Amino acid sequence: MQHYDMWIDGKWHAPESKATFPSLDPYTGKDWATFAKGDFRDADAAVRSADRAFREGDWPAMTATQRGRVLYRLADMLEAHAEELADLEVADNGKLKAEMLVQMKYLPEWFRYYGGMCDKIEGRVTPIDKPGIFHQVVYEPYGVVVAIAPWNSPLLLATWKVAPALAAGNTVVVKPSEFSSASTLRFAEICHEAGLPPGVLNVVTGYGEEVGGALVEHPLTSRVAFTGSDVGGRAVALTAIKDFKPVSLELGGKSANIVFEDANLDDAVKGVISGIFAATGQTCMAGSRLLVHDSIHDEFVEKLLVFMQDAKLGDPRNAETNIAPVSTKPQFDKVLSFFEIAKAEGAKCVMGGTRSTRPGCEKGLFIEPTIYVGIDNRMRIAREEVFGPVLSVIRFGNDDEAVEIANDSPYGLAAGVWTRDLERSITLPRRIRAGTVWVNAYRVVSYLAPFGGFKQSGIGRENGAAAIYEYLEEKSIFINPKPGIANPFVLS
Repeated sequence: MQHYDMWIDGKWHAPESKATFPSLDPYTGKDWATFAKGDFRDADAAVRSADRAFREGDWPAMTATQRGRVLYRLADMLEAHAEELADLEVADNGKLKAEMLVQMKYLPEWFRYYGGMCDKIEGRVTPIDKPGIFHQVVYEPYGVVVAIAPWNSPLLLATWKVAPALAAGNTVVVKPSEFSSASTLRFAEICHEAGLPPGVLNVVTGYGEEVGGALVEHPLTSRVAFTGSDVGGRAVALTAIKDFKPVSLELGGKSANIVFEDANLDDAVKGVISGIFAATGQTCMAGSRLLVHDSIHDEFVEKLLVFMQDAKLGDPRNAETNIAPVSTKPQFDKVLSFFEIAKAEGAKCVMGGTRSTRPGCEKGLFIEPTIYVGIDNRMRIAREEVFGPVLSVIRFGNDDEAVEIANDSPYGLAAGVWTRDLERSITLPRRIRAGTVWVNAYRVVSYLAPFGGFKQSGIGRENGAAAIYEYLEEKSIFINPKPGIANPFVLS
């Protein structure tokens, strides 16, 4: 049994309460590690450490170029530890080793990208309309940034916040999910080894109501970045706004994957399967609503069923496994509850709809990949985020109807369009109210591409060049070089 303390001020930190909590391996169904159970006292220690590092430490004294070099060095070290970090994530959240290894090998690119941006943040001098006055605009870091990450891709989604925040010159306190904290703690240790000064990155483990809330409402916290459910995001936003702290929120989705009659159906099948059953459906961008044109509906559903016949559930460390267990017991129970909801609403289950009893899956949190047809977009199974391997298939008759159904959702995170029509490829994505739209592809992300949602899918954007400005304050400076000028600060 592995044990992890918290990481505060550049060293391991035992919880003030001396309490711990276990982490379940979703494949074996057994606890594999224990973590320090933090509370408001540990949250306070972490924020104060980050605040000291911001005001008095080596990080603010570095030039932007020097900060960038530290992030480059960190990227190289993360690359060297990719396999180790992937193994920790598999043990903690049960996702496929193959998928986690791809994520961990890609992770360093965020630090290289934002490391390169450190000394590219330039202010500007404006042609101000006040005679004799010099005016410039500069960008300055907020200070202490609290980053709250989810359990499904803990280190990747923490990195989306940490990399630009550090590049902008902030210090950071990360609150990982209580279900998957191990990789983030090891990441903090690697950051220290790479030369990040003490206090610049801290990790506090524990439960949301005991640690997350304390971090968000702490008077020395300047900004908050959160990824998680819409319920959690609303709580974070309401807490932060009490002190007018800016927030960015990347929340849930009920994304539409739209297949038109002219699509390459074999490619579309693979894209739909990847969009919902990869990561066991536990991704905010999951294509959980499949919209299929009437003329190909039956044929396409049959192709899905045939393709899924050979899907292998089992040990996520096995390269032959296609679908891993659900990551947490509460999420497992939630997915099972939706089967009863769908049945009561009249949805027709054509595949799955049960807990898996396949050999090797008995002790783990396995759910059979599930497909429902006969879905009306007003059903709960089509409107609420299940966050599991559950696909709802909805018919449509024409482009306008497809757009109407896709947009008829409280969420607006992502969507997919499968077509060979060039005009449709160009015009339809502009009509869909979602932050990311893929055409003839699905689940493609990049450190270069902004990611975030419309409507209840969130506020702000992560990734891309603009994301670093989420962690910078814009300041105007007016200089009167000749104090003898009479009344230079008139409004007009």
